[in-house]
Amino acid sequence: MSSEIRLAFAHPSERAIATADDGPVDRISLRDHIVDVEIGAFQAERGTTQRVCFNVVVEVQPIVGHIDDDVDRILSYDRVTEAIATELAAERLNLLETLAERIAERILLEPQALRAFVRIEKLDRGPGALGVEIVRSRSDLTDAAQDQSQERPHPRIVYVSNAAIASEYMHGWIDQLSAEDAPLILSVGLPDGPRPEVGHPLAQRRIDLLAIEQNGWVLAARDTRCKVVATRTELDWAMKNGQVCIWAPSKIVLDAVDGPDAAPTDAVDLTAWFAAEMEACELLVIGSDAPGHTDVSIRNIGVGESLL
Repeated sequence: MSSEIRLAFAHPSERAIATADDGPVDRISLRDHIVDVEIGAFQAERGTTQRVCFNVVVEVQPIVGHIDDDVDRILSYDRVTEAIATELAAERLNLLETLAERIAERILLEPQALRAFVRIEKLDRGPGALGVEIVRSRSDLTDAAQDQSQERPHPRIVYVSNAAIASEYMHGWIDQLSAEDAPLILSVGLPDGPRPEVGHPLAQRRIDLLAIEQNGWVLAARDTRCKVVATRTELDWAMKNGQVCIWAPSKIVLDAVDGPDAAPTDAVDLTAWFAAEMEACELLVIGSDAPGHTDVSIRNIGVGESLL
């Protein structure tokens, strides 16, 4: 029992050796890689960073023949640190377990990788290190994880004003837009009428984002083809399966590592930020002024105009 406990707290490289199959494998490791991260499910962990330590071991297929000092033949250490940096930059996460899973999946997409041990520890949440450790093999990869290596589709993002939501042309616009090649994601702004107002900026931001989502449900009630969607995972699935989405912004905005400068009250500018994040092929604005600047191609039409 004592040896099992010792092994549980040993470096992942020792666990890798103790649990290895009979066949020979090579291993690369990353030790005590410390990054300042905003992560955690508690409100006290929002808006601040804490030190997080990464220890990673990757078992790789042994190279047959001479390496010839060719870096392209091996799994570079940089690929491990890049996997960590990429997942940290993707979105703010609540759980170390989620982060470990995503890092392991990204590493295992490398053709040389066979098995990955990922240990992540928070260093500032108590007198000791608090963390998780997982082990995943290539056979554990889900279809969704393997799809990460495929190019994501480039959607058409359509901002719909309140006047457009109420327009008799709304169904026809969706008919036309959903018939085009690009996946369709609709976005709305704040509803007309009063909403709660508080003196705390962060609280007001959440209230306004939730009000936008309520307005999204108003649009969804007008056309049953439209589904209100909150996460990037749901959006990716919907785009690949031809579902018309209405963007619920709270989660993506609040979890963004490099969030938007636009406030929820500037809904068109917020939609432009989202369109850039999604690498949209076009931003179409119906019934409102187009944003002043965006990296995405913009088209603007009035409430009474045709899309053609």
